[in-house]
Amino acid sequence: MLKKRFFMMLSMCVVFIMFAATFAGANPSDWPKKVRIGLIPTEGGADIIARFKPLINHLESVLGIEVEGKSASDYAGIITAMTHKHIEFAYFGPKSYTDAANKANAQAVALEMGESGQKGYYGVIISKKGSGIKTLEQAKGHVFAFNDPNSTSGYLVPMVLFKRDLKVEPKQYFSHVKWSGSHGASILGVKHGTIEVASTNDIDLRRMSEKGQVSMDDFNILWTSDLIPGSPMCVRGDMPESLKAAFCGALMMFNSDKMGLQKLQIGGYVHCDDSTYDPIRYLKKLKAELKGKK
Repeated sequence: MLKKRFFMMLSMCVVFIMFAATFAGANPSDWPKKVRIGLIPTEGGADIIARFKPLINHLESVLGIEVEGKSASDYAGIITAMTHKHIEFAYFGPKSYTDAANKANAQAVALEMGESGQKGYYGVIISKKGSGIKTLEQAKGHVFAFNDPNSTSGYLVPMVLFKRDLKVEPKQYFSHVKWSGSHGASILGVKHGTIEVASTNDIDLRRMSEKGQVSMDDFNILWTSDLIPGSPMCVRGDMPESLKAAFCGALMMFNSDKMGLQKLQIGGYVHCDDSTYDPIRYLKKLKAELKGKK
């Protein structure tokens, strides 16, 4: 299975690089001299730029142009940046991508895989071990945190759980509902007791554990979602087709950089397109319909 996956990625990489080289050689003047890549602040702006530094350096080397990493105080800031053409590339979450596709002409070209090679991740709801909160029923009446209104696992997916499956209104079910600002803040909040229950995901939980900021033994997992499509790497739609192809090809080439993947804490990149995120659009539509039934 691993050998098959390797050769599939290798052949995909060759196709994209050949395609990119064909166009780039013909119209290099179409490319900007510098591109900016926006990164949603899953664990805080400065932290995510540091985590993406090896990939940013790799993109500069392969594309032959300057690449600058940029983040923001929230997910909406990255969507707005692409809307106003302040960034050319972006790393979004699944929900924020679907919003950016509508508002900012974002186009998904690749998604990040988990460290075991899965093409997605799982939303989780957590509490602090030893808190006595081991189930969603026991979470009732406690302080709960979403992380960001544009987050998939931090807001959209758990909201569908509450509205459709549990048939509860979070503001009535919990004693207080707050916004933490990032997955990292939610996870640390639960660890330190400033938040009693929070929605996040298995990838960010593991990343923070691997960095030594938390231990997996610090938490109870109260609920786990179905598989969510992996977070996409995107280009702005008005960029030259040759640059889009070269960007995607460069991401596939990065799959051979084991140290870089380890820094990113992912298993690599695989090709995707806009339709990959249709299940997220379905959840957004369902959430809107459930809200209308109040």
